[in-house]
Amino acid sequence: MTTAFEIARVGATVGAVGAPHGVVVPVESIIFRNVGVRGGVSPARRYSPELMGDVLKGTIEPGLVFDFVTNLDGAAEAYRVMNDRRAIKSLIRIEE
Repeated sequence: MTTAFEIARVGATVGAVGAPHGVVVPVESIIFRNVGVRGGVSPARRYSPELMGDVLKGTIEPGLVFDFVTNLDGAAEAYRVMNDRRAIKSLIRIEE
């Protein structure tokens, strides 16, 4: 969370899903840099029994995390494919 708030632009929103206990949210960034924060739980244990059968049958590959990869110029498309449910998680590669 610290890194997310440090690199967030003024007026940005930091999202946290399933953040562990003890996470410190820097109130100074929220107030003085107008950085918002949104979050929610990640009830992975709730879905584990249902998904385990598919993993064991090979229907789901649990190692696959990113199913859409693009560069920074394709960031808008990365959000679009997730919104359209054509991708679950996008990776944006930052080239140096």
